[in-house]
Amino acid sequence: MSLAIPRETRIEIPVKGMDCADCVRHVQHAIAELPGVQDVEVFLTGEKAVVTLDPDRVDLPAIRKAVADVGYSVPETASDAAQAVEASAATFTRAVLGLFGLVFVAVLFIVVIGEWLGLFEAITDRLPWPFWLAVVLVGGYPVFRNVIRATLQRRVIAHTLMAVGVLAALLVGEWATAAVVVFLMRVGDFAERFTAERSRRAVRDLTAMAPQTARIEVDGEERSVPIREVRPGMIVIVRPGEKIPVDGEVVDGHATVNQASITGESMPVDVEHGARVFAATIAQLGSLRVRTTHVGADTTFGRVIRLVEEAEAHRADVQRVADRFSAMYLPVVALIALLTFLIRRDPLSSAAVLVVACSCSFALATPIAMLASIGAAARRGLLIKGGKYIEALDRADVLLIDKTGTLTPGRPQVTDVIALDGFAPDELLALAASAERYSEHPLAEAIRGEARSRGLTVQTPVSFEAVPGQGIRAQLPDRLVEVGNTRLLPAADGNGAAAALEAQGKTVLYVAVNDRLAGAVAAADTLRPEVPAAIRTLRAEGIRHIELLTGDNERVARALAGMLGVDFRANLLPEDKIAVVKEYQARGHRVIMIGDGVNDAPALAQADVGIAMGAAGADVAIEAAHVALMREDWSLVPDVVRIARRTMRVVRMNIAFTVVYNTIGLTLAALGILPPVLAAAAQSLPDLGILGNSSRLLRQK
Repeated sequence: MSLAIPRETRIEIPVKGMDCADCVRHVQHAIAELPGVQDVEVFLTGEKAVVTLDPDRVDLPAIRKAVADVGYSVPETASDAAQAVEASAATFTRAVLGLFGLVFVAVLFIVVIGEWLGLFEAITDRLPWPFWLAVVLVGGYPVFRNVIRATLQRRVIAHTLMAVGVLAALLVGEWATAAVVVFLMRVGDFAERFTAERSRRAVRDLTAMAPQTARIEVDGEERSVPIREVRPGMIVIVRPGEKIPVDGEVVDGHATVNQASITGESMPVDVEHGARVFAATIAQLGSLRVRTTHVGADTTFGRVIRLVEEAEAHRADVQRVADRFSAMYLPVVALIALLTFLIRRDPLSSAAVLVVACSCSFALATPIAMLASIGAAARRGLLIKGGKYIEALDRADVLLIDKTGTLTPGRPQVTDVIALDGFAPDELLALAASAERYSEHPLAEAIRGEARSRGLTVQTPVSFEAVPGQGIRAQLPDRLVEVGNTRLLPAADGNGAAAALEAQGKTVLYVAVNDRLAGAVAAADTLRPEVPAAIRTLRAEGIRHIELLTGDNERVARALAGMLGVDFRANLLPEDKIAVVKEYQARGHRVIMIGDGVNDAPALAQADVGIAMGAAGADVAIEAAHVALMREDWSLVPDVVRIARRTMRVVRMNIAFTVVYNTIGLTLAALGILPPVLAAAAQSLPDLGILGNSSRLLRQK
């Protein structure tokens, strides 16, 4: 008897019509209930659902029907043409929205002033009740349809209460009131859709930067093709001023490339043969031939877009609390309306309670702010993977730092040249660089690089010998040169100047010429220049404890930590760094770990927030970290902490505003002070308030 192995497929489907967190829950619940669906995540900003399913038990038509049954839609296709039409309609849509807003303000002004002066009833009584009933049925049809669908599925939605309020107004003969309530309900729906669209803007701005075509080289001829037809290994031609359409390696040409779309850095970089380039960056000067390595969604830019779209899956704790409160809020409002009717015997007051309740504002208070920050940060080269990590950054009080590739570039540089016995420093450096010409050691590359930067002449050795663990020996045309440690050159042992350099954490290589000590060259993996200021800023932001974790020896670690005024632990293996993170977490601290995302990836994953430094093009770093800094710039570290803390302040303001506003509205409605007409107008305002407050995060400096 054979054992059946379940199949598993992961698909993405577009979903249209969602404009708040309640919509997301309804779509997610509808899809999750289908037999064969193993997991589903629905994203408001990306307007899509990611579904893991068994294709033998459920298919796309079944999912489409389930989504339609709860009032939303899955388009038949997501063609490029349809997307282009949607983009081209944006200007027209903004004009329509502006006109609609003016109409809304005019109607609201007439209703409010009319109600206040007692003229509203005098005006509305001149029109027969069938007119108002027609307005209610026609204008409220989309709302009533969704309410009926939800009721048949035993669900209560925000519109359920408002629909009951409209029905109550009709039952007591308030025809005009019911019509105006319906109109303002639709305005509220528009406000929610507008709010959701605004939150999607950051993601769409990113998506719009992706090139759609590429110029490929086939049999010596150039041909322009859609980006989906480009494959790894193909040669892509990039002209001056064009976007680079793929990730790849430059095989020919030279250009100045603006990489702001990836790194957020406005200063362009020069690239030539052998350099890596990224999709959506711009070749400002010069042309390139690029061998493709990644295309479309597999490029660094494509992964950034995907991670920003799916960031809302990592919800902050405060967002989960708001979602649970939102789910409990509707029954509470229904109970208040019932008590209002039982105590005051006034159906209009009960209707006003139902109408003024704005549950969506609770659901929107957190995600709109989170998504605005995540999108704005992505444009600056800060990739934050979700609100969960924004909240953790806001609460963090411990910072653990890897050394190589993080505090330092990971590339040793010459810091000192000490010449003895009549040699000039440049002469000594030129001899050392000539001797090290064929060495592959990082310190040899540092010596050669320093010689190049000084414009020194480097000779070609006649013979070369590497002495493992000691150094090198090279015969130049006119002399013998040795470069190494005291095991290779015992006569150098006890040199006072060199010992002082070693005490600073530098590595000293001694140089002998014709068996006579000629001097020494000191090198170090130097501290990034912006680090000290960044550390001071982080302390000012409330990071109380900062510690350096390194696999280097204690002497090097102590010197570097002393320069920064931080604690340190040396001689650590990757598993030791994980243990340090767990140690702080066990003591109740929220831990940020910063590394290069490669050998310290496990520690980044263990931390409350793992930050990968310089993650552009590094697949492991982007996937392992919770926050990826797309360029090697330590000033971004305090930036991301400030962004998180500002975002959480906005979230708290949104929640406080929503609670206070709804409490006042419900109280006034229950006391009969706020009639249904004004209640309907009032219920649409919190969404606009949350939008306005959260939009400040789109303009973070």
